[in-house]
Amino acid sequence: MNLAIVILNWNGKNWLEKFLPNVILHSGNTEIFVIDNASTDDSVSFLKEKFPAIKIVKNEKNYGFAGGYNEGLKKIEAEIYCLLNSDVEVTENWINPVLDLFQSDLNIAAVQPKVLDYHRRNYFEFAGAAGGFIDNLGFPYCRGRIFEDLEEDLGQYNDETEIFWASGCCLFIRSQDFWDQNGFDQRFFAHQEEIDLCWRLKNSGRKIFYTGKSTIFHVGGGTLNKQSAQKTFLNIRNNLSMILKNAPLHTLFWVIPARLILDGFAGIYLGYKNGFSHFWAVIRAHRSWYRQFYGTLKLRGKNQITDYYQTKWLIFKHFL
Repeated sequence: MNLAIVILNWNGKNWLEKFLPNVILHSGNTEIFVIDNASTDDSVSFLKEKFPAIKIVKNEKNYGFAGGYNEGLKKIEAEIYCLLNSDVEVTENWINPVLDLFQSDLNIAAVQPKVLDYHRRNYFEFAGAAGGFIDNLGFPYCRGRIFEDLEEDLGQYNDETEIFWASGCCLFIRSQDFWDQNGFDQRFFAHQEEIDLCWRLKNSGRKIFYTGKSTIFHVGGGTLNKQSAQKTFLNIRNNLSMILKNAPLHTLFWVIPARLILDGFAGIYLGYKNGFSHFWAVIRAHRSWYRQFYGTLKLRGKNQITDYYQTKWLIFKHFL
């Protein structure tokens, strides 16, 4: 199968210098592309000098994660895209198990490998862990990670199974499926755009899979660290937009009010824990979501699956 490994870069020369040799080492003859999101550091000149075989696609400006991939991928032809974060260490034979899954079932649109923590290598990493799911209130979680709690990898998720969403830090996706859904929602800029895309794929009848036969190590927080108020803003706003766009209509009448109330409590908690900027980020997120409300409604697809969640009331079970 024709695979292209595509790394989105914005001022990430240090990440490229650290992890790109490892990607080249373990990827055989697979073509590797770097989409540069109008970096202001010397990323591009560094790539041209040190890695002349790497193909560079230049975006005119910083479109964020979602828009950056949408713009750059227009210039890349491949049957399968591997959207790979620049702060990822891949391992030997990380590609073949994924391609085997695609070949085994044409209804599989996207695949995610096992995602472990680069710094604590025997623990799962926040962004994806062993495959993503969602609860009835729209809160994302993973096998191996619920909210901030991470499990140790003891081989409990070495299986291959269908999941609800695949992590954007290492997302293998059929190009046809990506473009059938018009790619990522560029309004998201970054964070949860891959969950939104996977939800749209699920609503259209496609499958998302996880394979524990492939492993990567993710640093995480390479662009926005976990304590960033902007990350709080993006996660809250984008999650609400994702629910409004993809959840069954009859659930919106109670899910949206419930989430707005819970977000209020989250704002108080985050403000106490991380500072006033995070409390204000929740307020800004709600204001931005209201401004996008009608535009988001127009993006609702024709079909919404009713069994979108795998568990109920996750936030209450976990915290209370």
